[in-house]
Amino acid sequence: MIGLAIGWRLAQAGCPVTVWERGEPGRGASWAAAGMLAAAIETEPTEEALSYLGRWSQSLWPDFVRELEAASGMTVGYDATGTLACAFTRDQAARLRQALAVQLRAGCELEWLSARAARELEPALSPNLVAAVLSPKDHQVDNRRLGPALVRAFERAGGVLRSGIEPTVAPGHGVVADGALHPADATVIAAGAWSRNVGGLPEAARPRVRPIKGQMLAVRMPKAAPLIRHVVWGGSCYLIPRGDGRLIVGATTEERGFDTSLTVGGVLGLLDDAWRTLPAIEELPIDELWTGFRPGSPDDMPILGPTPVSGVILATGHHRNGILLTPATAALIAELVLTDRVPNRMAPFLPDRLAVAA
Repeated sequence: MIGLAIGWRLAQAGCPVTVWERGEPGRGASWAAAGMLAAAIETEPTEEALSYLGRWSQSLWPDFVRELEAASGMTVGYDATGTLACAFTRDQAARLRQALAVQLRAGCELEWLSARAARELEPALSPNLVAAVLSPKDHQVDNRRLGPALVRAFERAGGVLRSGIEPTVAPGHGVVADGALHPADATVIAAGAWSRNVGGLPEAARPRVRPIKGQMLAVRMPKAAPLIRHVVWGGSCYLIPRGDGRLIVGATTEERGFDTSLTVGGVLGLLDDAWRTLPAIEELPIDELWTGFRPGSPDDMPILGPTPVSGVILATGHHRNGILLTPATAALIAELVLTDRVPNRMAPFLPDRLAVAA
């Protein structure tokens, strides 16, 4: 998703752009994601810079959607209903209030709700609900619709998509694929959790990115009578209602490398917390189970910008915020490529911060 969005912006600006994808476009972490645009509810202590970037990107999303849908002729399932973070025990309520204080200090727009007020918004929530926080600006998008729309918009803007091919970087020159050099002024590495493994990258340009496994599942709600309409965060899971009746349940966070297995413990934990949040879920059929790999960095912030290797730029390490940060990342990397200047908003996320730390 990140690579396609960057390519689209550069193609719109008149650049000849080729996006290389070793598999099927939009079928990696972007396909496995939940599509939450949760800049406020996910703000944590010491993440001020990430919170600012996330909220700026969040503000870009409505116009980004309108432009993308017009350019592609496709809908992407953008839903501005908002998000509820719920507490079902007194301890959870205390943690929720502590998190709210941090988020309000960061400038997020949130509202504390009583259990009664929250259940008026979502009557199917468990009767054990103690309190909730409403985040009206934390929206969602259907990430599985977003990918195909970006492909079409990119190609209509003149971009070239080469899928099923794994090129090798030729530092300072472009990439090598099918035995030929494909020259480029700039090569952007936007391969998510696989970015560190891109062939030909010198060590100085190799990002400190690792895969963070997530197990997820979906159940099927009655389309005409969905159990919930907001994105809902439970004690240890989140629930995301889609317009087609699917209800996404996620997600585990595991340091397991590229392990694609679904485990009894992982799925059981998700289902148990989902049931404690939304008891009526037990009557719903399971629609799908899957795993995905978030691209994690050492400080959980994206890695954006130029490397010491001429012409090689990184756009990776977005961890759980890849979909949220798509418009902002595309805007920043496109500005860097077009002007050869680092935008101010990119400064906290430059690759050299991690080289210094190492």
